[in-house]
Amino acid sequence: MAKRDFYEVLGVNRDADDDAIKKAYRRLAMKHHPDRNPDDKSAEDKFKEAKEAYEILSDANKRAAYDQHGHAGVDPSMGGAGGAGFANFTDAFGDIFGDIFGGGGRGRGRSNVYRGADLRYNLEITLEQAAHGTESRIRIPTYEACTTCNGSGAKPGTKPSTCGTCQGHGQVRLQQGFFSVQQTCPKCHGTGKTIGDPCNTCSGQGKIKKQKTLSVKIPGGVDEGDRIRLTGEGEPGVNGGPPGDLYVQIHIKEHAVFQREGNDLQCEMPISFATAALGGEINIPTLDGSASIKVPAETQSGKVFRLRGKGIKSVRSHETGDLMCHVILETPVKLTERQKELLREFDAISLNDAERHSPRAKSWMDKVKEFFGS
Repeated sequence: MAKRDFYEVLGVNRDADDDAIKKAYRRLAMKHHPDRNPDDKSAEDKFKEAKEAYEILSDANKRAAYDQHGHAGVDPSMGGAGGAGFANFTDAFGDIFGDIFGGGGRGRGRSNVYRGADLRYNLEITLEQAAHGTESRIRIPTYEACTTCNGSGAKPGTKPSTCGTCQGHGQVRLQQGFFSVQQTCPKCHGTGKTIGDPCNTCSGQGKIKKQKTLSVKIPGGVDEGDRIRLTGEGEPGVNGGPPGDLYVQIHIKEHAVFQREGNDLQCEMPISFATAALGGEINIPTLDGSASIKVPAETQSGKVFRLRGKGIKSVRSHETGDLMCHVILETPVKLTERQKELLREFDAISLNDAERHSPRAKSWMDKVKEFFGS
């Protein structure tokens, strides 16, 4: 069976550069690799076909011979430029599996560089601070370079030595059948160095644990669970990598008066029987001081009064919520004999015309009678 054109196999133009050829091969290799397609003869054949095409087109001399003479120019049996092993193939596969396992290509001669881990700090604030905004100072653990060894990890007067396992690359290559896999060196953990005589201060870590104080600006309107990111204040990176971030997570203390629901505030206000029956004016607290409410006569317990704009201004939409005041009728306690006498007299007068004075009670009793069929 005649071989397909190598450019056609990889799906690239004849003027494609090395990067385009490598990307095309990696895509096909990952798609048709036998480990991903067990017992699939068609996928195996496509994998081999792509491998052969990449071996030729990734080598400048072989590619020139192929462009001039076609398949004959790279056929070893015909004296062409082909047949020179798997160097380019394993390099490309090293890149593929390096991406999967977190390493880089072969022969880069540098250690793994990692971004530092992100940290979280739980900060508890009051409802007033959440509503108006505040600035808080927090202390968090951090790592700093050891001053005894200047961050080398080695005892003063000594130096770290090049790792004998990875020869200072920080990675090792393991041969598995016809391809190799690159991974972090198990001896030096990617640093490329080993420390024979560690520093007594930092135990060879090159860093020591400290406490640092940070100032956190809390914008007005934050809510329970909101997070504020402090860029670069997380754990330091590895081998020169960038530090992580610190996330300050907001928790709001329980308030003695208000409950928050989104941008609205809820509160309960006890009123006397006389105020509920005759009406009056009451003062209620708000986050900005106090406000007055006119209670109309014959107000029932549980009535809700809305004070617009007395809630919390949203940190996102900048809309301000409302204050919802629930008035609760308070039953008097520890009555004097005179108070009891007056209440009995009042109750007797009310019962003489219950339908007029207690319409809700009358309606409820009618429903009860209807329910029991009496």
